[in-house]
Order: sequence, then structure tokens, then C-alpha cells
Amino acid sequence: MLDLRLSPRERLVLNAIIEMYIATGEPVASQALAHFLADRDGLSSATLRNVMAVLGEAGLLEQPHTSAGRIPTAAAFRHYVEQITHSGQLAPGQLSGGTNPSAPSILSDARRGQIEESYSGVASSHEYLERTSHVLALISSGLGVALASATEGQVLEHIHFSRLSTCRVLAVLVTQAGTVHDRVLALSHELSHVELETAARYLNENFRGWPIERIRAEVARRLEVEREAYHQMLASVEELCSKGALVSGDTGPALFVDGIANLITSELDRERLHQMMAALEAKQRLVELLNAYVDGRQQEVRVIVGLDKASPAMQDLVLIGAPARLGGASVGTVAVIAPTRIQYHEMIQAVSYIARLSERLLEIPPD
Repeated sequence: MLDLRLSPRERLVLNAIIEMYIATGEPVASQALAHFLADRDGLSSATLRNVMAVLGEAGLLEQPHTSAGRIPTAAAFRHYVEQITHSGQLAPGQLSGGTNPSAPSILSDARRGQIEESYSGVASSHEYLERTSHVLALISSGLGVALASATEGQVLEHIHFSRLSTCRVLAVLVTQAGTVHDRVLALSHELSHVELETAARYLNENFRGWPIERIRAEVARRLEVEREAYHQMLASVEELCSKGALVSGDTGPALFVDGIANLITSELDRERLHQMMAALEAKQRLVELLNAYVDGRQQEVRVIVGLDKASPAMQDLVLIGAPARLGGASVGTVAVIAPTRIQYHEMIQAVSYIARLSERLLEIPPD
């Protein structure tokens, strides 16, 4: 947590400025702030100017122009988020010590209904993640991102091999999370239909319920131990595995992105857009960003204000992300990347709600 020793009055003023700035996008002047906090005794424009000066010296407010009001810095937004997610000092829709009518409430029934309806017909983790990027972009007016978990951690449900042509085999891999991966394997020597059926049966009977990464290692180990007794059969299995039968894809985990246009909101944004896009559009950069900030083993939403460590062009963006899970295993990561003016209360709750939906939408029915 941030080590900011703010008095109750300073915290009240800072929270009010942040929520006014989120609502309007304009620098907040002391007169407007005094009107916003009109029911607070002792908070005249002069008093508020003094408090704002203190907050400015603390690095929480900045003044874009000499005659303009103040806007919150990334440090101010971090402090605001800390209160929402950790200390409980800022309840949804409330300023510390008072209610702010313009602040968002907890996730409404209407919003939940909208989210639920958006996932109608979703039956696999691939569909869930693809739909999630669109839903989050729609409700956040930011960038919706969903990243499938890496092969490590995925669990084998079933695998099937089909011969396509000479030394070419189609492998269809189904995980227990409902993901289906298909991959064409180029083999170094021909395998018959019977050999393919035998290899699939061996993998399904011996390794159903195993993490995929462990299966590859175990097949290699058994090939060494049981070489004499099962040489021909295990050699076929090892050939299929080594050519990628147990790999989810050629370019890493699936990544779904929606809402790039949402980040263009002004002429200034357009001038900076090419810098942000250079940082965001590369798939590998986004994958690294999500993996760096959202731990698949955690249960709660992670909020990162200011992504300048990833790229200077992303200093005015915030990432709100959470892991989606099924039966204790990671399905992937869902996240919003948006300007720091995002409605934090609602989006933190929306990301959390959508992440938890994976358990219900993808629940595997009992045998």
C-alpha cells in the first residue's frame, strides 16, 4: 500500500477531486470543488485551495496550466484504488465520510443482467474468453483483453489422431476446461491408422486428468524405462508428442482483444495513439503485460495504475485484471486496459464478476 499520511480532510478533498475528474475529464477548480462539497462545514474556496496546494506538494495533484484547476496524478489514482480494494475506507459510490451522488454504485442488477445475457450460448473456454474481450470493451469504453492460460496447467480430457496424408496427422486435443485445440503434425515417418488409434488409446487411458506438460515428460521417461517391452508403441506416442500433439498452438496462448477504438477520445489521444498502439498491438507485449501483473494463482482483482514500466506511452492507462478459473485450474486472464479516468468501482466489480462467471459457464457436468 502507498505510504501516504493524509488527514481526513485531505483524503476527502482528494477523493472528491478524483471523482469529479473521472466524471468530467476537466481540471477541477477550487470553486467547483466548494460547490461539490457544499454540505461540508469549513471547506471554503480558500481552505480548499490550501488543501489542494498540500496535495500538489505531495505529488497527488498537478496543474496542467497556470490558470487551470488541478487534475489527479497516477499516485493519486493509486491511493484511491488502495482505498477501494484494501482499506475499505471508500465504499462503492461514497466519498470518505459522505455520499457522492455522481459516483457509481455497486454492480447493478441491470449491469449483471447485461453481462449474463452477453454470455448466452457460451459453452467452452475459448468462447468464454473471446466473448469476454468484447463484453469488457463494451462496458468499460476501454480495451477488453482475455488471455488463455498457457498449456502448462491445462489438463487432458481426450486426444484423437486422424491420418490426413503421408506423414501428416491431425491431432485434436480436448482439455478438461473445455478448450479444443487442433493441430496438423508433420511426422518424420509414416504411422498407420492402427498405430494412431493405439497411441490415442494409450494417452487417454493412462493420462486423462494429467497436466499436459507432465504428460510429455512422462512419455519420454517411460520410453527410456520400457523401451524393450513397448518400444514400437511408445516410439509412436513419443513421435506424436515431440511433433506437438500436446501443444496448444504455434504462437503461444490465445489472446482476444476488443475496443482499440475506445482509447481514441480526443485529438491529443490521436496524436499519441501510434505510441500506445506500438505498445499494445504486439501480441507478445500484451501477453507479457498480463502475465507480469495478474497472477493466475490469486483470487482477487489486481489494479495497476500507470503502465509506464511496460512502456512510457502507457503512463496514463490503468489495467484491471483477474484470473478466470475452473475447478481450481486457470482458464486464463480477463482484463480491462483503459484511461485512468475509468469508473473504478464498477469496473473492479465487473471484472471480478466476469472472472467468476467462468466457473458457472464452463462447469463440467458430473459423469
